[in-house]
Amino acid sequence: MDFAHSPRAQDLRLRLETFMQRFVLPYNAAWHRSVQEGVYPPPFLEDLKALARDEGLWNLFLPTLADDEPGTRLSNLDYAPLAEVMGRLHWAAEVFNCSAPDTGNMELLHRFANAAQRTQWLLPLLDGRMRSAFAMSEPDVASSDPTNLQTTVRRDGDQLVLNGRKWFITGVAHPQCKLLIVMCRNAMGAGMEADGQPNASAHHQHSMVLVPLDTPGVQVLRNISVVHHQSPEGHCEIVLRDVHVPTDYLLGEWGAGFAMAQARLGPGRVHHCMRSIGQCELALELATERTLERQAFGKYLSDYSNVQEWIAESRIEIDQARLLVLQAAWMLDQEGADAGRVRAQVAAIKVVAARLQSRVVDRAMQVFGAMGLSPDTPLAYFWTWGRALHLMDGPDEVHLRTVARHELAQGRARAGSTAAYFTTPEQLLALPRIR
Repeated sequence: MDFAHSPRAQDLRLRLETFMQRFVLPYNAAWHRSVQEGVYPPPFLEDLKALARDEGLWNLFLPTLADDEPGTRLSNLDYAPLAEVMGRLHWAAEVFNCSAPDTGNMELLHRFANAAQRTQWLLPLLDGRMRSAFAMSEPDVASSDPTNLQTTVRRDGDQLVLNGRKWFITGVAHPQCKLLIVMCRNAMGAGMEADGQPNASAHHQHSMVLVPLDTPGVQVLRNISVVHHQSPEGHCEIVLRDVHVPTDYLLGEWGAGFAMAQARLGPGRVHHCMRSIGQCELALELATERTLERQAFGKYLSDYSNVQEWIAESRIEIDQARLLVLQAAWMLDQEGADAGRVRAQVAAIKVVAARLQSRVVDRAMQVFGAMGLSPDTPLAYFWTWGRALHLMDGPDEVHLRTVARHELAQGRARAGSTAAYFTTPEQLLALPRIR
């Protein structure tokens, strides 16, 4: 069994690593200084984006990218190691037009947008001329069950009218964010009856609507900090009060929002997990070097057996997680996001990545001591993001349930097939004597 990346992925990874070392990392301190001074995005970011596009390191995430669209078409499996490289520096993905939530939004638009929507929204996103956000989570319901969502959309003549509240919506505070893709509950009434769906099932009662951020009635209330970390691009709370958009701003079909959301999540979770693995690799590198140069009680930290165990455990866990995520990426390429075992695998990697980052980064912070709590290293940010991973895109418990349901369905399908592995006293007595 060959676990090596394809020659194309290996070449792109080497080019990406070289680009990061030569052009992106030298600007890391300047990026943080610019954000602290309230200048965001930093003025040099557009130059880096233009250079990355010229180098062919642009829109690397989209397996269905057309020949006439900007970027490099890659499978999920070939993109995975590139996401790991980008993940080492949390702001790097934007340089290559591969940052969330735009990646998932571009995939949605690529699959479901009509011609006018592609021209108005998809092409500017592919060109990196604008940013977008995906508005799904809500403060008043358990958003881990999307059928709970209460933000409504109703038809009013040739208009769609939205009302509701969303929060922890990533990317809204970015100055270039122009579009919200809003997950809404279809309001009961004439609109639904006209579509023949007065009694639609729970998974066919939601739709997605394209809402320009500057539409009257859209109010950004605040940028919510995550474990006291304030993201410059924002995790925002938004209120939608009688927001009117044309009916042709409906994305896909009426009532298909749940299925579209599920289709969006598969590749996005692979991206998240591989970026997380990149952060864990960097955390382990930092911790290892720290143990070799730091002394306590007359010995280097690397000489203590418990520290050696931390390093070994982190290495083993990172490699295990990477193989599981790469398998999920391969399964997405082979079977698509709708296959039952693929959904279970994608759910599994979400749990594994969150747990991995929490453990590996926590060990690294312990090695660094007080410095690990400071902004002098990326560890405090990695830890914050790792904790958030246990909840974002659904809490661990929901994903564990998905995996368990798949296993139980497999068990029902093979019911009785394991009977031969049991040995009862009656069976033993009935067996002929072996001579």
